[in-house]
Amino acid sequence: MSILFAALFAFSPLAHAFDLQQLSEQLARPQVIHGDFIQEKHLRALPKPLTSTGTFVLAKNHGLLWQLKTPLQQDYRINAQGIARRDGTRWQMLPGKSAGAEQNRLFLAVLQGDSSGLQQDFDLQLQGTPDHWTLTLTPRSLLLKQVFNQINIEGGELVQRIELQEAQGDSTLLKMQNSVSNQPLNEAEQHDFAQ
Repeated sequence: MSILFAALFAFSPLAHAFDLQQLSEQLARPQVIHGDFIQEKHLRALPKPLTSTGTFVLAKNHGLLWQLKTPLQQDYRINAQGIARRDGTRWQMLPGKSAGAEQNRLFLAVLQGDSSGLQQDFDLQLQGTPDHWTLTLTPRSLLLKQVFNQINIEGGELVQRIELQEAQGDSTLLKMQNSVSNQPLNEAEQHDFAQ
């Protein structure tokens, strides 16, 4: 009887439930991720979303390079020190107290699998498997509730989709495409992170 029970338990979903710790470890594994993105900003006042495209480089212990290609070209670097924008050949730090700065801090935490950082500000609900999961973030603090209703993140081995549902009715959908985690930083990227 105990062998039958053990066999049933081994195949039950509860025995191998995918949890936040496993998701954090999975997302924190890659040293460098390169990819493309499409960002759609859905504003209540506009019939069509504002769409921008570009590339990104996420490097463990360095941060995120966000390189906007269309509709205009602009490079951003997001790291523990804050957000910087490329101004010609140098990086210019942006003021850090904006709602955009908070969004970027959260974005970095999501991509790097920092669930402990997210749990300070959100209730997290994870569903799925390591190959196909959805993480729902519901804000806890009054300040964040004024900005977001909910954030939905989907992925597999890496994050593939992030949807920010804003309190005012607007939303942002970010699709991460062609992501690869087998290429090291090139010389230009190393230089950008070092500045």
